[in-house]
Amino acid sequence: MDVTTDRVLTVPNAISAARLVLVPVFAVLLARRQDVAALVVLGVSGASDWLDGVLARRLGQVSKLGQVLDPAADRLFVLVTIVALAWRGVVPWWLVAVLVARDVALGVVQLVVVRAGWEPLPVHLAGKTATLMLLYAFPLLLLADLVSGGPAALPVLVTALGWATALWGVALYWTSGVFYLVQARQVLRGGAP
Repeated sequence: MDVTTDRVLTVPNAISAARLVLVPVFAVLLARRQDVAALVVLGVSGASDWLDGVLARRLGQVSKLGQVLDPAADRLFVLVTIVALAWRGVVPWWLVAVLVARDVALGVVQLVVVRAGWEPLPVHLAGKTATLMLLYAFPLLLLADLVSGGPAALPVLVTALGWATALWGVALYWTSGVFYLVQARQVLRGGAP
């Protein structure tokens, strides 16, 4: 099991902070229709999400700040990305509603847990996997939009792969949400923290 520290200045925290900085960069690039650059930023963000967790464990730099910063960066990137892609017409607005509804519900649950005196609920493997799938799906869907005028098989293949990954990501996103609700219920029924 990883030892959690109070350190702030760690390599994984710097990566998560950089991912937070990339959020507005991505939004501006997509709004200006600089899609290739936006695609690169989105890809870098997805890779850095995986990298910061691996480095935290391998370097023994799991920190309390990182346990908050990493999921916050993930949530913000997912939210901004899905809204920007919907605004551009790459994905439908119902996908935004489905993802935002889950995050709002779990945000309320986390507040209730913390107000009751408990630590925030730890990130679940299903939630990490869902976020990873979504962070892979979004670049694929943007790429599908970019290559839509290309050879017929390429847009169809990229679109199918993007939507398959996105829908599995959404399913896991909500499955992890149910896990968090069950976990919160157990914590809150457990009595005093």
